[in-house]
Amino acid sequence: MNMKIEHYSFGKIVIDGKTYTSDLIIYPGRVDASWWRTEGHYLEAADLSDIVEARPDILIIGTGYSGAMTVPDETVRFMASKCIALIVEKTGEAVRLYNKSAKDKTVIAALHLTC
Repeated sequence: MNMKIEHYSFGKIVIDGKTYTSDLIIYPGRVDASWWRTEGHYLEAADLSDIVEARPDILIIGTGYSGAMTVPDETVRFMASKCIALIVEKTGEAVRLYNKSAKDKTVIAALHLTC
């Protein structure tokens, strides 16, 4: 069961009626509100191990309000090697794409809420 993002603004997101104020991962049916990366604004493949195990059709990464989080080429190649489609956008656009894509695919969103 995919969730619905109702609102996003800098540092705050509302998912299925619940407000979150820290970076998170939206899985089908649940939210991991304790997501953090080894190097803060640099997303390594190791930061996505739980997502790979969940085997989504699509992973949408929100790089922050202004796009401050970097997704290096090696992380992109790693996801491709796992046959997971990857979309990387600023978080506002990532939210829009998640709500659109989650209607008919298994989608996970990893969202940086600030910066």
